[in-house]
Amino acid sequence: MREKEEGGLRYGWTTGACATAASVGAFFAMMGEKKEGVEVELGGGRVVFFALEESSSLGSREGYASVEKDAGDDPDVTHGAIIGVRLRLLTRGGPLNLRFCRGEGVGLVTKKGLPLPVGEAAINPKPREMIFRNLSRVVGLYGYEGEMEVEVSVKGGEALALRTWNPRLGIEGGLSILGTTGVVKPYSCSAWIHSIWRGIDVAREAGHEMIGGATGSVSEARAMKEWNLPLEAMIDMGDFVGGLLKYVRKVGLCQVGIAGGLGKMTKLAQGALDLHNKRSRVDFEELSSWGVMDDGLSEEDALWVAQDAVTVFEVGERLGYERVGGWIAPRAKVVVEKHLPKGSRVSILVVSREGKVLSSLE
Repeated sequence: MREKEEGGLRYGWTTGACATAASVGAFFAMMGEKKEGVEVELGGGRVVFFALEESSSLGSREGYASVEKDAGDDPDVTHGAIIGVRLRLLTRGGPLNLRFCRGEGVGLVTKKGLPLPVGEAAINPKPREMIFRNLSRVVGLYGYEGEMEVEVSVKGGEALALRTWNPRLGIEGGLSILGTTGVVKPYSCSAWIHSIWRGIDVAREAGHEMIGGATGSVSEARAMKEWNLPLEAMIDMGDFVGGLLKYVRKVGLCQVGIAGGLGKMTKLAQGALDLHNKRSRVDFEELSSWGVMDDGLSEEDALWVAQDAVTVFEVGERLGYERVGGWIAPRAKVVVEKHLPKGSRVSILVVSREGKVLSSLE
């Protein structure tokens, strides 16, 4: 596979792009042509060569091909997965029409709110379009038309899916076949933010009036108990609180909870909407000023926080975790409220590393 590079990091290819290449390879196999690789048009004029892991004819009306997914330098759980397509000719004649179905390791949609109806194979609309476009091109070379079944599979996909958002989104039994452009950009935030949006859509369709966003598993578990929310209404937002809040505002939700640990919630309270340690930092001078204003922090302690503290946990250890949490929560609530419609109900939860509530506001 020809690889692109940007800033020294290699691009990768989405599951949708790999399924497209496998579909083209399966068609050639059905026509009796065993190819080592195929070219796929990903959109915008970009043509990419994919090596085929396997290609075999299963008769005059059926072929199979597979591709090993290369995610480039992105830490994608599907890197190295074998994505296969079994292509079957159902009826000959008439315009090309594709029926998509799930094979081994591809999920089934079981909840509303996703871009596919309940009961459909989790092969997203854009990959379906890409497969249709590329099959139309090669089918046209043979003057070959008719209705075909495209069965997509991912070896080991059911186990891999447990490491993704799929169980939470109501996609059961395997992975989703995803991708808008066909390209995976290394360490892109877009996939996670897209998952946040779909999680909110699923929660809304299920009738939940409140959703909770958590920075990690410990804060999520505590928030579910404090707010009496099911897992379906909780969003694993990680560092991307801004991505969550912007989408909540867009869809008009008016009841939101945000939960996290001392460090990330301090950055939120100071106005950061991306809480990753490479993209935002705690201002300890500002944190010190909160302590002075809120509960008369001594001059000695205020100076230490402003100049010598290294982490917010260190501040909590010296001054009291609940005390510091009390400075953070109200300011975090103000920041969240600024990014939501007027009158929205905001809940804030600051938790310890062990899941203890340090500060809670409704």
